[in-house]
Amino acid sequence: MANIPIALELYSVRQDLAGDTAGTLKAVAEMGYAGVEFAGHPNNEAPELRTMLDDLGLVCCGWHTPIDLVQGDKLEATIEFNQILGNPNVIIPGIPQNLRETREDWLKMADFFNSVAEKLTVHQMATGYHNHHIEFQELDGELPWDTFFGNTNPEVIMQLDTGNAFYGGADLVSILEKYPNRAVTVHLKPYSRSDGFRPLIGDDDVPWDDVFKACETNGDTEWYIVEYESDLYEPLESVKRCLDNLKTMGK
Repeated sequence: MANIPIALELYSVRQDLAGDTAGTLKAVAEMGYAGVEFAGHPNNEAPELRTMLDDLGLVCCGWHTPIDLVQGDKLEATIEFNQILGNPNVIIPGIPQNLRETREDWLKMADFFNSVAEKLTVHQMATGYHNHHIEFQELDGELPWDTFFGNTNPEVIMQLDTGNAFYGGADLVSILEKYPNRAVTVHLKPYSRSDGFRPLIGDDDVPWDDVFKACETNGDTEWYIVEYESDLYEPLESVKRCLDNLKTMGK
């Protein structure tokens, strides 16, 4: 099996990060995470963040970028920011509801992502899409997930969020097999049929062994990214426990 590094989606510790960026990143590095993925509009300048990451030995493996920042004249600034940061993956974490109400809307989104991907490729960068649960509820005769990824180019990253997809009723392994080599970064989010998103990774119902095997043999996965959003423990403790559990699982 491939030795895939593990990063943290910083949305998991967003309040800590907002209050103390440097201290939170230091805590994440000391836990043993190899990288981080930021989320939302930047609160710090790119050179400042790059210095923090370099000093801690952390890699920026992605940024959950609001869709408005990859449109029009904002795209150029987004590219420059991420180039300074050393981030190759500009991931869109969601599509506004008014832009995804019909299958035709999802087809338009696929075209839009293809155009963004083309613009990023010349800068050795990529875009991608991160799911919630609605992508696995049939719309106009097809799952939006299939409408979207069936009509985007291979360069568009399929950032599968395991917990969200499992909650939506998806078969995680089938997804990874249907769209090979596109799961470049994968969100490891726990989900339990009885306790929802509350359990930690490894204490839930996600078929982790099967997911890891699919990622490592079929997904072309470069990063596992832990995301935990519940309140079983304080955020920093929760993400440390998730990482510890993954290490116990051999990751």
